[in-house]
Amino acid sequence: METYNEWKKDGFKGERMIVLPTESFQEYAEHPQVKRLYLTDVGFFPHAAHHYRERKAGIEEYIFFYCTEGSGTIEVGPHKYILHENDAFCIPRYAPHCYYAHSDDPWSILWVHFKGTDACYFPLEDCRIVHFTTEHATNRMQFLFDLLFRVLDGNYTLGNFIYISQVLSLILAETYDREKKGSAYEQNRHISNIIRYMYRHLGESLTLEQISREFDLSPSYLNAIFQKHTQHAPMSFFINLKTKQACKLLRTTDLYIYEIAQSLGYTDPYYFSRQFKKTVGVSPKEYQKGEYFL
Repeated sequence: METYNEWKKDGFKGERMIVLPTESFQEYAEHPQVKRLYLTDVGFFPHAAHHYRERKAGIEEYIFFYCTEGSGTIEVGPHKYILHENDAFCIPRYAPHCYYAHSDDPWSILWVHFKGTDACYFPLEDCRIVHFTTEHATNRMQFLFDLLFRVLDGNYTLGNFIYISQVLSLILAETYDREKKGSAYEQNRHISNIIRYMYRHLGESLTLEQISREFDLSPSYLNAIFQKHTQHAPMSFFINLKTKQACKLLRTTDLYIYEIAQSLGYTDPYYFSRQFKKTVGVSPKEYQKGEYFL
């Protein structure tokens, strides 16, 4: 049985809250598409002054918050987390917790209680704040919550429960899976742009210094992020791209080996053959006539 204290008992102006009578729809909860993520409560508390709730034993559902404005604090066990505008946070199941709005700038929060077999695929036990940095992302989150309210304002049918499960999945994916701005995002952006650049210049003999200058990055940083995200050094990755293109040309054209070497920026066809064999394991001629695949 949950234990809580609540400062504000008469609701908040403009609030929306829906509590599903889960006992009446238990058969829906067992449906394969519903039990993946099953909503029990959802709400929106705008400008929730004096909002406070404490549950010393936690509850059996996860509690997901999205702060649309203002600020508030969530305490999970001995740890304290402060949410600001466009922050999301999830309280794990059965975790002792309390949360409350800040008195000088009370939060407005969208929240949902849920459980399900797919919950384990999201980092819901990590207790970390996820910040949304773009207006498009915040609009998507508010749109998804609005979908929940609109569907729940309708009939309690199996189809609607399945739909709700899918929307819940999108809310969690938007929070934990979709790319966010930050250092990892910037690194991935650099990697993607550099790989496209390499593809456009397969017929040249690029160097690490040339690529570094092109993207205004230091060679050491470029090397580090390539090793992190591709497990290859930049020039090793570039050679592999050239080799894959060589394999394609060897199998799909009548070009001589020296012509393929020239088309990929190699002035010495023997050096090209050595590089090819080092990467593929056989010579270009053997690859051309055999049943090898890279």
